[in-house]
Amino acid sequence: MNPVEWNLMNPLTILIASIFTHNIALVYILGMCPFIVISRNYKTALGMGVSIVFVVTLTAIINWPIYWKLLVPMHSDILSFLIFIIVIAATVQFLEMLIEKFFPPLQASFGIFLPLITVNCIVLAVCLFMVVRSYNFIQTVLYSFGTSVGWALAIILMAAIKEKMMLSADIPPGLRGPGITMIIAGLMALAFMGFAGIITLQ
Repeated sequence: MNPVEWNLMNPLTILIASIFTHNIALVYILGMCPFIVISRNYKTALGMGVSIVFVVTLTAIINWPIYWKLLVPMHSDILSFLIFIIVIAATVQFLEMLIEKFFPPLQASFGIFLPLITVNCIVLAVCLFMVVRSYNFIQTVLYSFGTSVGWALAIILMAAIKEKMMLSADIPPGLRGPGITMIIAGLMALAFMGFAGIITLQ
C-alpha cells in the first residue's frame, strides 16, 4: 500500500486495526523487553501500559506538526530522527517526574524500565510510521493512541494469564520466564489474527 492509500484510510479503521490486527507487540514484535519483564505482575503491567499510552500518544501529537509544518517545509526532514528522540526523552522525563511525585511504589516496581521507555522501539516506530504512511493529524492521533492501547492490552492480558498460570498450572522449569511468555504471546497473536477478516490495514 502506497502512502497516498494510507492517507485516505478512515481514521476509525486505523484505530481499530492498530489495536487488534496490527498489534505492535503481537504482530510487529516490538517493545519486547518491557513486555517480557514487566508482565510478571498485573498491577505493574497496567501501570506500564498506561505510561506507554501517555508517552506514545503525546509524542506523536507533538512530533507530527514539528515534522510536517517545520522540518518538511525547511527541507530539514533529515533531522527527524534526532528531533523525535529529543521529544520522546522530554516526554518520558516529564512522566517520570509525575510518577515519582504521585506514585512512588509504581516507580519502584518499574525499576529501570520507566526511563528506558525513551529507547523503547514502539515509541519511535509510531512516529516513523506516521511519516512513512503520510498520516494527517487526526489519523496520527488515533493511530498512536490505538497502537499504544494495543500494546497495553497485550501486556495486561499477558500479566493476567501468567499470574493465573503461576497459581494453577505446573509449568516445566525450562519454560518458566521468557519461554512461557513467548508461547503465550504466540497464542495471543493467533487470537488477535481472528480479527483480520473484519478489519485490516493491508
